[in-house]
Amino acid sequence: MGNLLKVLTCTDLEQGPNFFLDFENAQPTESEKEIYNQVNVVLKDAEGILEDLQSYRGAGHEIREAIQHPSDEKLQEKAWGAVVPLVGKLKKFYEFSQRLEAGLRGLLGALTSTPYSPTQHLEREQALAKQFAEILHFTLRFDELKMTNPAIQNDFSYYRRTLSRMRINNVPAEGENEVNNELANRMSLFYAEATPMLKTLSDATTKFVSENKNLPIENTTDCLSTMASVCRVMLETPEYRSRFTNEETVSFCLRVMVGVIILYDHVHPVGAFAKTSKIDMKGCIKVLKDQPPNSVEGLLNALRYTTKHLNDETTSKQIKSMLQ
Repeated sequence: MGNLLKVLTCTDLEQGPNFFLDFENAQPTESEKEIYNQVNVVLKDAEGILEDLQSYRGAGHEIREAIQHPSDEKLQEKAWGAVVPLVGKLKKFYEFSQRLEAGLRGLLGALTSTPYSPTQHLEREQALAKQFAEILHFTLRFDELKMTNPAIQNDFSYYRRTLSRMRINNVPAEGENEVNNELANRMSLFYAEATPMLKTLSDATTKFVSENKNLPIENTTDCLSTMASVCRVMLETPEYRSRFTNEETVSFCLRVMVGVIILYDHVHPVGAFAKTSKIDMKGCIKVLKDQPPNSVEGLLNALRYTTKHLNDETTSKQIKSMLQ
């Protein structure tokens, strides 16, 4: 239990190495424990963040009332009172993205270090590979929820407008200490992104590559392409898929596969869609399209709208038409 089961060594180099990764049971070895424990402290809060985001209803009604009746002080106070705790939640989400970024950088450091190849790392350090997958899974779930919740940006815009008006009128703002101007600017940029968590991870991965100039960029991109290959093979092969004991593992693998494709596309100089890419994009898209349509539309949209190179001239017409 918990070991990475190598069930397929693919001789077709184009397909890359494929493994059955035991996402359900992998446990850390002694050498993994230090990084594993650091990342685990972050990941244990991930489910709570998603629950808070899922239950985020916004203060749309109170804000509308306040805007429609600008001279009614009670309605202004009511709207402000509704928005301040919500902004506290938005601050918590943003701060979590910073913690997640630090966790990702720790994992990238461990999974790309010499002397082992990325494939050997994934084979030897399956618990870290699982954590890397969990970060990607969380990221796509967070962004799916955020994209369908316009209240987030509306609430934050109202908060900033009201705060600036209060400053002009020298009114003390209760709750201002929570979000100062500099933090508010950073939060604005974060929530202005269609997929803020994915952008955070893409930027962190790009920064990791640029800061580690002694490490070949292939170490990082091969780690991502290998993970995409692992997920694709597990999903398209009934024999491996039948090993999943939890039905959620299928959606977990799909999200992880899409997440690593997007990261690869942002970090690799020519991206995931070029002929020279080490990711079998046609195979990955086919796996997505073989699922029930309602369950994967968000993931297909993530490939359509958050990748960097899909619309390049080097992308084959077949891949473009598969994603139309």
